[in-house]
Amino acid sequence: MDGNERSIVAFASSAHALVHTYELSIPIFVVVWLQAFDATTAQLGLAVTGGYALFGIGALPGGVLADRFGSRRLVAGGLAGMGLSFLALSFANGLVAVALALAGWGVAASVYHPAALSLLSTGVENRGTAFAYHGMAGNAGIALGPLVSALLLMAFDWPTVVRLLVVPAVAVAGYALVVEFDEMAAVDAGVRGSDADGPGRAVSLSSVLADSRTLFTAGFVLALAIVMANGLFYRGVLTFLPEVLGGFLPSIDLVGVFEADSDLAGEFDTASYLYAGLLLVGIGGQYAGGKLSDRVPPTLGLVGTFTALVVVALAFVPAARMGLVPLLAASALLGLFLFALQPLYQATVAVYTPADGRGLSYGYTYLASFGVGATGATIAGYLLSALGTGGTFFALSVFPALGGGFALALYRWDPA
Repeated sequence: MDGNERSIVAFASSAHALVHTYELSIPIFVVVWLQAFDATTAQLGLAVTGGYALFGIGALPGGVLADRFGSRRLVAGGLAGMGLSFLALSFANGLVAVALALAGWGVAASVYHPAALSLLSTGVENRGTAFAYHGMAGNAGIALGPLVSALLLMAFDWPTVVRLLVVPAVAVAGYALVVEFDEMAAVDAGVRGSDADGPGRAVSLSSVLADSRTLFTAGFVLALAIVMANGLFYRGVLTFLPEVLGGFLPSIDLVGVFEADSDLAGEFDTASYLYAGLLLVGIGGQYAGGKLSDRVPPTLGLVGTFTALVVVALAFVPAARMGLVPLLAASALLGLFLFALQPLYQATVAVYTPADGRGLSYGYTYLASFGVGATGATIAGYLLSALGTGGTFFALSVFPALGGGFALALYRWDPA
């Protein structure tokens, strides 16, 4: 990578880590909120679905704004909005207040993925490798967010921990304001054309509709179906995973800092750290998925990864019931394959979309992944209430099965 590409990857990766620090710290707080607000999993699933849904729904206008204004300013504004939303969350005194604050976070966070992925796909030549490093940074945030939150909760109450998480948003937003790079460096001059073809071009409703009509080829529609299936499984599995893991792990106070009668003494020390470790394994999955997308057709990589994920989902609960070692193995495989999907589907979207509409294309992508996918939290909450853990994982395995089928159809139709 040259200097421009390194600046792009560093900028996108630091912001990506923070976005997912916030996103995946929420399930850690869910464990606390279940007790603090005397709520059921179904009620909390509905409360967090709003924020997660807006995280995806806002991606479409975010993609349009990325094509209009460029990525740097858009990401900086999103970081500031996320920090303010978490500050508001720290004052929540009930589920309604939690839902409203998370909705604000979802709106602010929604602009990130279309802006950053558009930037990586147009500013870096080897985009699969760029997606891999970007994904690895995201998974570092995904793992460290829950881990740091769990550690801080041993010393502070949850509102204080939420306020402390505002601090890194200020630092990364400041970096976003000063970094400079060529956002279209990897796009051929003939494709770049005039200023109207990149950041700064005029955007209107008619231009968005016209670009959308051009964008929605058969290949892109199948790619969106793949992304949607992934999003439903991703959100459905991860939202209540700390709570699920707590049901299989022994109540052991690993660090000895809780009071003997604390409700969190056992579950938090075991389930939350295993959850963070599972997400940390996802760093390897991101790297493997990104490198694989540079070596084989990404649709073929998706077929294999989705298939493996179906097997892991079906085997997860039986393995967990066999003991600690099988549970650790199943958790590691879940983290590995779940996050290997992301660079693969990101590369797939880039194959089937034009460079000058990449922001819009990733807007639709994350509308499908995080918008429609957010209903996975509600689905999982109700499944846990009605079917228990075993039935929930069995039902959720339908989503990677569908994703693998869509990926196979796309590969057979157009293996390029």
